[in-house]
Amino acid sequence: MTDVEVADKVYIEPINVEFAERVIARERPEGLLPTLGGQTGLNLAVELANAGILEAYNVELLGTPLDSIMHAEDRELFRSLMREIGEPTPESWIVQDREALEKILDDNPPWPLIIRPAYTLGGTGGGIAHNPDELMEIGSRGLKLSLRSQVMIERCLLGWKEIEYEVMRDSNDTCINICSMENFDPMGVHTVTR
Repeated sequence: MTDVEVADKVYIEPINVEFAERVIARERPEGLLPTLGGQTGLNLAVELANAGILEAYNVELLGTPLDSIMHAEDRELFRSLMREIGEPTPESWIVQDREALEKILDDNPPWPLIIRPAYTLGGTGGGIAHNPDELMEIGSRGLKLSLRSQVMIERCLLGWKEIEYEVMRDSNDTCINICSMENFDPMGVHTVTR
């Protein structure tokens, strides 16, 4: 993405909505591929769409549709989708401020709890809380680091096996399983970063 042998132009500037709009206005791209920029690219694509910039400049989001990005990144949308399709999920709470985080303690939650900030799929700001003090510390940090100030707190499945499937689907709804794997490390080691 920053190789002048491959790219037509390379910009070394802040990755934010203001600068991205200037590039879009200057270059007039037909499409934007947000999945090549990791979490930063995904978040920027959502912000550009929400600001109306993609529509204003008639830029098509390529690859993963905006709705799919938002359902993967927004913890409430993801949880609702899983429930809608009948996929079992651990007991969880969605919080958007410190007061809601404190209110979880009234429910006498099952410890430990995993903290998953929204729009940080890489795990930034998340962690495992074993007691109320850790919940408040990690949860508050997660709220600050989340693009939407949204955190999912859920029953931790520490030690369970994690099996991952990578599936590719085309526009005709043809699916192939690229790979399936059982992670060597149990859940809680492989999927949680602090």
